[in-house]
Amino acid sequence: MPRKKIKCVVWDLDHTVWNGILLEGDRLVLRSGVGDLIAEFDRRGILQSVASRNEPGPALAQLERFGLAHYFLHPQIGWDAKSQALRRLGERLNLGLDSFAFVDDQTFEREEVGFNLPEVRTYDAADIDQLHDNPDFMPAVITEDSRRRREMYRADEARQEQEAAFRGPGDAFLATLAMEFSLAPASAADLLRVEELVARTNQLNTTGKIYSYAELAELRESADHTLLVAALSDKYGPYGKIGVVLLHCAAEAWTIKLLLMSCRVMSRGVGGALITLLRREAKRAGVRLLADFRSTDRNRMMYITYKFAGFSEVAATEGETLLEADLDGIPELPSYLRIESTWQAVPRG
Repeated sequence: MPRKKIKCVVWDLDHTVWNGILLEGDRLVLRSGVGDLIAEFDRRGILQSVASRNEPGPALAQLERFGLAHYFLHPQIGWDAKSQALRRLGERLNLGLDSFAFVDDQTFEREEVGFNLPEVRTYDAADIDQLHDNPDFMPAVITEDSRRRREMYRADEARQEQEAAFRGPGDAFLATLAMEFSLAPASAADLLRVEELVARTNQLNTTGKIYSYAELAELRESADHTLLVAALSDKYGPYGKIGVVLLHCAAEAWTIKLLLMSCRVMSRGVGGALITLLRREAKRAGVRLLADFRSTDRNRMMYITYKFAGFSEVAATEGETLLEADLDGIPELPSYLRIESTWQAVPRG
């Protein structure tokens, strides 16, 4: 399997982001090229954070003075092992550690991370100049959504803070977000974002199959396929395009060849709403609704989602399962979602 692209870069500070040691009172100078590289990674949609053995207050103040603090999500500044800091970041950002890069000037710190988290890629701060053109740090595509990824994660922080402070049932909290969910056929302008979602989404992906831009463009124009894109926004701002559905549409049955959702909306109930829309439309069109599922090491949640949404197995081979939806007893759509769907298939007849 090809190596995954880097989704998050975690920086040490002393002798890495800056030259000098903060707590020893050194005159700190921003390391040559680091500021530009951090800004470039942000433009590419790569998230960034800090794992540094320092006192949080002075370290964050120094990042502010260098004009860099706003780039870093959930900075881990303290005295824990760097591997522990990376584990916490993986949990907070909901990203697999095999998409993390760790940059540090000290061999000991890189080896500690490499020993405890071998999936994390480690880099010597002396080699920072080589990271700009390293293919691992080059996303397959850069879209408007990816350029705004850090801002979207910041908005997620505000949502999470409100959720933590909320007292009441989950649906009541979701109702406070004023969420708007849309489903529409993919336009030509959507294809770069669709390609990006397909390449980046591992957990909430029903098959793990990767489609190129050319393949997606061909499928979008295909007479027997439908490519759909879902988007979500709430009172904190847009999540952007967060879901993709690829349907193969035969006369008697539609087959979901791919269904994926961004991990950032896992707890918002939109996956179930999307499947309910598909079930409703299949019933209206008078066709069976089937779904391909290919097991990977990370997508068990999507199989569970299908089962809870009324799908049952009709055929199985090693690693692959064909499911069929029950089109009776389709539930109501969640009351906390305002839904707009511009997709409507032509009924069979």
